Amino acid sequence: MSTSPTSNEKPDTAVKNSHDVHRQRSNMDARTRAIANANAKLSNPLSGIPYDRLMADVEIFAEERGLTHLLPELEKGALVAQDSTCYDRLDIFSAEDKRILKEEVTHRWRQTPMLYYMVVMSSLAAAVQGMDEAVINGAQILYPTQFGIGSSNNRDSWLVGLINSAPYLCCATISCWMTQPLNHYLGRKKTIFVTCMISFLTCIWSALTNSWWHLFIARFFLGFGIGPKSTTVPVYTAECSPAPIRGALVMMWQMWTAFGIALGDLIDLVFYFIPDAPGVTGLNWRLMLGSAGVPGLVVCLQILFAPESPRWLISKGRYEDAFNELCRLRFSHVQAARDLYYIHVLLEAENDMEGRNRMVEMFAIPRNRHAALASWVVMFGQQFCGINVIAYYSSNIFLACGFTQIPALTSSFAFGTLNWLFALPAIFTIDTFGRRNLLLFTFPCMAICLLITGFSFWSTSETGRAAGVSIGIYLFAVFYSPGEGPVPFTYSAEAFPLYIRDVGMSFATATTWFWNFVLSITWPWLILAFGPQGAFGWYATWCCILWVLVLLLVRETKDKTLEELDQVFSVPLGTHAAYGLRQIPYGFKKFVLFQNPVPEQLYRVKTEAEVLNARDDEKARRQEREDMEKTNA
Repeated sequence: MSTSPTSNEKPDTAVKNSHDVHRQRSNMDARTRAIANANAKLSNPLSGIPYDRLMADVEIFAEERGLTHLLPELEKGALVAQDSTCYDRLDIFSAEDKRILKEEVTHRWRQTPMLYYMVVMSSLAAAVQGMDEAVINGAQILYPTQFGIGSSNNRDSWLVGLINSAPYLCCATISCWMTQPLNHYLGRKKTIFVTCMISFLTCIWSALTNSWWHLFIARFFLGFGIGPKSTTVPVYTAECSPAPIRGALVMMWQMWTAFGIALGDLIDLVFYFIPDAPGVTGLNWRLMLGSAGVPGLVVCLQILFAPESPRWLISKGRYEDAFNELCRLRFSHVQAARDLYYIHVLLEAENDMEGRNRMVEMFAIPRNRHAALASWVVMFGQQFCGINVIAYYSSNIFLACGFTQIPALTSSFAFGTLNWLFALPAIFTIDTFGRRNLLLFTFPCMAICLLITGFSFWSTSETGRAAGVSIGIYLFAVFYSPGEGPVPFTYSAEAFPLYIRDVGMSFATATTWFWNFVLSITWPWLILAFGPQGAFGWYATWCCILWVLVLLLVRETKDKTLEELDQVFSVPLGTHAAYGLRQIPYGFKKFVLFQNPVPEQLYRVKTEAEVLNARDDEKARRQEREDMEKTNA
């Protein structure tokens, strides 16, 4: 991604940071140090290049790419890409250049209209995702009876689960793995257009079905619209966004997906009252399923006027087009030139790593394997905490506790609204409290909420039963939204080293969709076999198990540089698990007894003398190798 460097350290600070880098790398094994070097190169390939060589490289770049008419802007852009504060020290930048570059940081939300157009379009695409997932919630209290699968026997329960889970079966087995070829050949814009058009057409198709197997086929093909879109839209947003607000904009995917779920629940409630038309049976549930495709059609129209990803254009050698698109997204040509040249050198650095089996290295190298394991835990936990049981089946759950259909749909809408509203503060809490701490706090709370929901079904009072189920479900949404809601995708995006991040994210996304399928297909059978008490108790138990897995296997990534992340994930698994167990008495003393115990530092920091000695030893070994090479020559 076109991430601008931020090097505004004073000389003393830069020396200290350099010592920190050596200190961290000296604690790593050889393969992890190699990853750290690759990360350092990918984090800013321009770092350390002398001025004369940088200007010569820019001139060669401009000549080779036919951009000599942009050479002055490219020279200034390369300097800013190398050091984001250099404009204050160099006379080559005009007063207008300095003002715009400074306001990138001081007024980071002051952006071009085209950028916000892209943000609105991406947010609507996320809402499409949420609506695709949510409208089945209300439709499933209506269509099973019409299709002859509405009884409570074992066969019908499995068929309802199969229909509801059909899109996620497609995502896990086929469509998620189509993301890379679709993006490679079509680009981000066309991939979003195709997937949203598939969502629109399959939603209409679902509304026209007249048998359970026909509805299953239509919803299975809906997965071709959900899977690639869930990966492409966040990547597209990141590649078009400026660095200071990139993280916040990417996190909005989860927030607006939650909004789409709430909107889908509202549509279910509104269309429930639509009576059948002459010759049309089940018009209400057909409108529920069909309406989810309308926002997808709107996105198809919006994407025609949106910019293409500059990174994708550069990867195809279309530098002039990429510069023009960047000019639409940025205020000045210097900003556009900076991002153009930086994306170019970053892609060149990535191309230098071609030929390595990244899938094998993701599991063969301990640093990568630890990141993959932690990402698997949080992605698996996002499903097996039980959230999508409620998102997909809340109407049936409310019906089972004594509500009639209209109050059940209204209660489902209330759940969707809470899920969205409490996703809003996650933008701030995730960087304030940390990813791991949020999970450790919210998993026990979610377990308690699920137990309240399940145990309420034992109440002999209809009012008490309805109140207990509603309170349990609503509080569950309150605790899920700032924790397991935003953390998994954010965590997975930063845990992997840069050179395997795309492979790692594909692995993480396929994980969440596979377990989404498992959860949604098994819930009707789980209710039939164990009752609501046992079913909710099952997922409450998993919340407790996931708390232990997070404690032992998930490492904190908040406020960590690439170098620090390499150190965090290079700690042996057993060492980190033992550290997690020692945090239990620490937490008890701090949060229960209100004492002030000294927190344990997992990572040993070497002294300056040790760092300098290690550097001297490294220089001596390097000099010895050079002398031997000269002798051999």
